[in-house]
Amino acid sequence: MARMIFVNLPVKDLEVSKKFFTELGFGINPDFSDENAACVVFSDTIYAMLLTEPFFKRFTSKQIADTGTTTEALLCLSADSRAEVDQLCDKALASGGGPAGDTMDEGPMYGRSFQDPDGHHWEVAYMDMEAMSGTGGR
Repeated sequence: MARMIFVNLPVKDLEVSKKFFTELGFGINPDFSDENAACVVFSDTIYAMLLTEPFFKRFTSKQIADTGTTTEALLCLSADSRAEVDQLCDKALASGGGPAGDTMDEGPMYGRSFQDPDGHHWEVAYMDMEAMSGTGGR
């Protein structure tokens, strides 16, 4: 069985967060969703659990990070092309997300970033593996 990852994120308004991620083209798994949580499906092995802040607090004794002043994590999704990076980030900005940094264009690596409505920092990156390997297609 492939290893899976479930990233758990606190959200202020579950419906706003669900709408944001579905507008980016990701699905919500109803089997792991209710009034306290929504399971965003990025792939067969990558999921984000969006948890209302009161529900999230049940799993930790620490304070929830204030994403307006701190960064708790940099979450990065891979893309199959530069165009896909641009499409996803443009959708995020048009769907209520905010800017999170400058475009990274370093030869075989290209990436952009955005903040979701709760201020979580997301990056989207394309890596030209052929160019990175140094073969240049040879």
